[in-house]
Amino acid sequence: MTAVESRESLPELIGVEEFFADPVFSGASISPDGTRIAYLAPKDGRTNVWVRGIAEEHDDAVCVTHDTRRGIKIYHWTDDPRWLLYMQDTDGNEDWHLYRVDLDAPGEPAVDLTPMPPGSRVFGIEPVKSAPGEVFVWMNRRPLYVDLFRIDVATGATTPHLERAEPLDTFVVDRHGEAAFYISQADNGDYEFYAIDAGSGDKRLLCRKGGPEHPVGVLPTMATPDGTGLLVGAYQDSDDLRLVRIDRETGAETVVAAVPGSSLCTMGMMDPHLPPTLFLSKRTGEVVAVRFVGDRPTIEVLDPHFAEVYAALSRLSDGVLQTISSDETEQRWVATFAGDREPEVTWFYDHGTGESRLLFRSRPDLAPADLAPMTAVHFPARDGLPLHAFLTLPVGVAPEKLPLVLFVHGGPWMHDAWGYSAAAQFLANRGYAVLRVNFRGSTGYGKRHVTSAIGEFAGKMHDDLIDAADWAVAQGYADPARIAIIGGSYGGYAALVGVTVTPDYFAAAVDYVGISDLANFMRTLPPFTRPGLINSWYAYVGDPDDPAQEADMLARSPITMVDRIRTPLLVAQGANDVRVVQEESDNIVGPLRERGVPVEYLVADDEGHGFENPENQFRLFRAIERHFAEHLGGRRGTA
Repeated sequence: MTAVESRESLPELIGVEEFFADPVFSGASISPDGTRIAYLAPKDGRTNVWVRGIAEEHDDAVCVTHDTRRGIKIYHWTDDPRWLLYMQDTDGNEDWHLYRVDLDAPGEPAVDLTPMPPGSRVFGIEPVKSAPGEVFVWMNRRPLYVDLFRIDVATGATTPHLERAEPLDTFVVDRHGEAAFYISQADNGDYEFYAIDAGSGDKRLLCRKGGPEHPVGVLPTMATPDGTGLLVGAYQDSDDLRLVRIDRETGAETVVAAVPGSSLCTMGMMDPHLPPTLFLSKRTGEVVAVRFVGDRPTIEVLDPHFAEVYAALSRLSDGVLQTISSDETEQRWVATFAGDREPEVTWFYDHGTGESRLLFRSRPDLAPADLAPMTAVHFPARDGLPLHAFLTLPVGVAPEKLPLVLFVHGGPWMHDAWGYSAAAQFLANRGYAVLRVNFRGSTGYGKRHVTSAIGEFAGKMHDDLIDAADWAVAQGYADPARIAIIGGSYGGYAALVGVTVTPDYFAAAVDYVGISDLANFMRTLPPFTRPGLINSWYAYVGDPDDPAQEADMLARSPITMVDRIRTPLLVAQGANDVRVVQEESDNIVGPLRERGVPVEYLVADDEGHGFENPENQFRLFRAIERHFAEHLGGRRGTA
């Protein structure tokens, strides 16, 4: 097939705005009393929170927040129908504050319940079951210590509830907020789990769990509602991550949920914007279902009542359950599903009557028939490690010798999953094959897969990416002369490694908020994060304060190999990024411009670790579109 024939058979170009504008509707949940629905929708160019009656339409809804600077993405109902809470930072600086909205007076300004100086933030919120009208809030008013506070929602009165003795140690509380368990870290990184005596406060060791196999902590970790057990993600004698209950009296471990050959999906524990790992009963707090990783994510149901609900919901959509909420009786439900060619679709379901009703599609202007399917693929790395990846091929063209975009996820202790990806769909619509590989170090594919990344930054982790692209070439999908690499955060580092360690392999590259100097990156992380890096960056990469280890880190850092870069490069950076500071990008762009190497540099003054505001998303993906069209030969829109 000729290039002209390929272009003529592709579907019409879909505008950048259709992929990357804020969703028309998203983030829906039902109120505790089952009478109202809250959700996110644009107002004045930013995502805000709207509330409407259970039987009403959007035209009847009231916008209850009024943020015109940065869209709201996280909100919470309270047990008082008057109040709603939401979280917001400033221009992506991740200093999250908790705000209160008066639903009886939605036009009034929101109240900041957590005024704190820069560098402090809210980490989590949950209701206080034993004290209606109050919420528990985890925050670091003491910069190095994330402590637990009680906040009276109506008055804003804030009371310290539990304070950490050491930055690395933490409490696990029961449903009533009482300290039931205690977790500390040994010098070698092992996690030590203790039961706390309710009367004396004495701690009793229950067990230890290995460190580097849990690089970002033991996830999940929560007390059972009755406080008699601790639920954790554990490998035990398996390579797969399971949900395990540790008995507080005996320390005995019981498997709660496990899927042979699959691991718990812990992504929702690391990013509240992602689907949850555990689905909890609104009424009892018990775990009713668990999410596992696979070629397509799977939901393992544990509760008989929820099994009935889930069976009924599954008849409404062939997508994967993303989020779900219920009223206190667990009869009325709001559930959101997504597929590879269908962004979020949200339904209302009444289990008592059997009534179901489509509430909305998040992007109603995108037709699934115009989008590309995502397929799970598997192949070995050069050393035999099994690799799992997802391939998206453009619609309407033979899958032969296509320009290929290797899209590398961040973390690196995260993973790509089957589902809707705006970026993959956008690139496929422009005529590119898109390959997203879960290289070693990615979570979700077992202990061996994670720990195989120790000491392998810019080594075998990079080899896995090259092996994935070589696989696509060998299968006939990709043209070896037209391969690009793109990624954000760790993925941006991987893109820079790609054009330094293998400078002749890629035809184009995009570094999005990526690390260029591993030592400087670790030194400039927010202070409260550093004690928690023992099992991640220190174990996998090194200690920048140790001269020998720092030298090795620099040898694996693109900044020391910048003279090898000759691949056309696009760099994008948020000026307020507290994870990967702007210096990481500046130090790559400056030397390249001095040498005359093609590099385009986008800096967004109102963004942090990734672009959120839609106008910045448009700017970024139009630049990516131009960059790849010039160097890979894909399609380009007129805007």
